[in-house]
Amino acid sequence: MRQVVLDTETTGLSPAGGHRIIEIGCVEMVNRRLTGKVFHTYLQPDRAVDPGAMKVHGITDSFLEGKPRFKEVVEDFKRFIQGAELIIHNAPFDVGFIEHEFKLLKDKVWKTLTTHCSVFDTLAFARQKHPGQRNNLDALCKRYNVDNQHRDKHGALLDADILANLYLVMTGGQNALVLDDNAQVPKTDQLIIEPTIQTQAWNIPVTAPTDEEVAAHLAFMRNILKQEAF
Repeated sequence: MRQVVLDTETTGLSPAGGHRIIEIGCVEMVNRRLTGKVFHTYLQPDRAVDPGAMKVHGITDSFLEGKPRFKEVVEDFKRFIQGAELIIHNAPFDVGFIEHEFKLLKDKVWKTLTTHCSVFDTLAFARQKHPGQRNNLDALCKRYNVDNQHRDKHGALLDADILANLYLVMTGGQNALVLDDNAQVPKTDQLIIEPTIQTQAWNIPVTAPTDEEVAAHLAFMRNILKQEAF
């Protein structure tokens, strides 16, 4: 089973307002194992980044100067995600932006992302498991003891990497957090493996007290309670 954990950063909140993708980060897993393969790119959006969005991810207009446009990386991107299950936190947001980019390119084959990939929304999954609680990435990392201390701002590849570890913990346990043999670990990748606690069952006989022992114990306790009352 091939899965791709995906995240994007954008110039703002909605493609309907003319906002665009400025960063894509993808982390590959095969059979619930991180392979070390990633797809990562920054993009020139041909518009300004909203100040509010810039506070979240820290990506500035000047930084994006000279970066490729989506049309220049789209074929590599499609090859990376083709046929995979996409793991996305708040999937409607990222899927909406990606499909908007395909629409701008008039890409009729990839008009709908889910015709080429399946999508697993970790936010929807978390809301089912933890109704009424905060289920953003930071809150879930704290709840599941996944280290995100190196994350002071959002970043697509960094968040995808954190989400990969979080997804594995949420859906099956820490034993899946193992890289395939000879995999190259990206710099942002941190594997969080909880220590295994081994328990041993002891066959210790339990002897019930006699009636006389119970009566003596009750008398002893009544005597203590009388003393404490004074």
